[in-house]
Amino acid sequence: MTDDPTVVETRNGPVRGLDDGITKSWRGIRYAAPPVGELRWRAPIPPQPWTDVADATVFGPVAPQPGNPVIRLGPDVVQDEDCLSLNIWSASTVEHGDRRPVMVWLHGGAYVFGSSSQPLYDGRALVSDGDVVLVAVNYRLGALGFLDLSSCSTDQRRFDSNLALRDIILALDWVRDNIEAFGGDPDRVTLFGESAGGSLVTTLLTIPSAGGLFARAIAQSSPATSVYDSARAARVAGMFLEKVGIAAADVAALANLEVDKIVAAGQALFSEVPATSPGTLAFAPTVDRDLLPDYPLETYRAGKSHPVPLIIGTNKDEASLFKWMKSPLMPITPAAIRSMFAEIASEQPELNLPSEAEIGSAYTGMKLKAAGLAVARDIGFRMPTLWLADGHSAVAPVYLYRFDWATPMLRALRVGATHAAELPYVWGNLVVGSKDITFKLGGMKVGKALSARMQNRWIAFAVDGHPQGLPGDPEWLPYESGRRSTLVFDRQDSAVDDLDKELREAWGNDVLNFR
Repeated sequence: MTDDPTVVETRNGPVRGLDDGITKSWRGIRYAAPPVGELRWRAPIPPQPWTDVADATVFGPVAPQPGNPVIRLGPDVVQDEDCLSLNIWSASTVEHGDRRPVMVWLHGGAYVFGSSSQPLYDGRALVSDGDVVLVAVNYRLGALGFLDLSSCSTDQRRFDSNLALRDIILALDWVRDNIEAFGGDPDRVTLFGESAGGSLVTTLLTIPSAGGLFARAIAQSSPATSVYDSARAARVAGMFLEKVGIAAADVAALANLEVDKIVAAGQALFSEVPATSPGTLAFAPTVDRDLLPDYPLETYRAGKSHPVPLIIGTNKDEASLFKWMKSPLMPITPAAIRSMFAEIASEQPELNLPSEAEIGSAYTGMKLKAAGLAVARDIGFRMPTLWLADGHSAVAPVYLYRFDWATPMLRALRVGATHAAELPYVWGNLVVGSKDITFKLGGMKVGKALSARMQNRWIAFAVDGHPQGLPGDPEWLPYESGRRSTLVFDRQDSAVDDLDKELREAWGNDVLNFR
């Protein structure tokens, strides 16, 4: 071997990273074989071992995806199906065998966009104090990661379900087997993610084969009910085959279909499905009764989720970003909301859905457009989070939060504490690129202080499962059915009992799985 401290021996082979004197990093480490050819739409398998030292100084390719001006993938990005890699950061002082707590990140992006190498997710600020080792995972996206073609399997060509979830489980296997060589503790892994990444976290908490792979979890703005059954997955699969011009009898041809055609067909479905069926997505986890045995919220309600401590929460103005982007993903207009509820009622007649008047009681005094945004926020994010907290708190401590802070610029733009607004504070990367206008009207001093508080709580949770803050910060009590304590992150943080009382009473306790 070598005296280079960035050369680490993994079970697959040695890798060489970077050390800038403050932090070390290893980028683009392969954790799976390339999912191409006959492995396309199949469960991932471990990579072939190597003997020469692999270069881990540059990020690996990102999953093929459409362009999105809101999601900055970073300079010199290469898109390729061979995207199943992960990145690791630690303080320069961390050494082999140190057994520091580990945080494993799952990026968001509506199951279609994003990567672990986005500049926003640069891990240096989070690890520079040496408290944790950080891992960020790439997984397959869009049609390549969430299209369930298992209904099209034949004797000659088999397809697997929930590919992205299987990717993440294999990556967690890799962390368990290798992270100690990077100074991490495989027995203290915290899985955390936001938006689609948050939903993957809340889903993995209910997958039997993920048990024991992480000891704590953090779910930021999880659309926990965006999980669909095999019948709906089969319908989307049929729509996809029609888009790419391949008959069901000729599915073997999918192995050689050009990636650009797959991405284009996926993008078309990404827009069309929520437009025709408000509140639903083309791509999301599937209840396949194999990897994922049941709807996650049903598992939480039954008290059968993995009993690990959980931080979970949402942002005050989740839906405003989707309105600003003119995104079809969330039903915001009264007509779209009514259409969504009509579809839920027809597909799930056993549910005791609240009436329009009952729901409206939680939004009295709001103008129609504002009420539509609030309903979209709550059915998409806040209510599933509360239902999940109620269920999971029976098996493990749950720490509920709401992120309310918005800079003067975000308030002026009327997006407020919108979806993903908390990310810069968690990561400590408050300004990402010269075009970032978040702090153009001020707020940086407050933002830095808020970031320090959030990072301290996230790291404290990773250390011992208790997200307690700095001296003088309010105590963050576990969420229990009596007090229902919530920590509100704002200019000044506060702990509030039963913050969502009116919402809970208006919406009721039924779990809405958009099947």
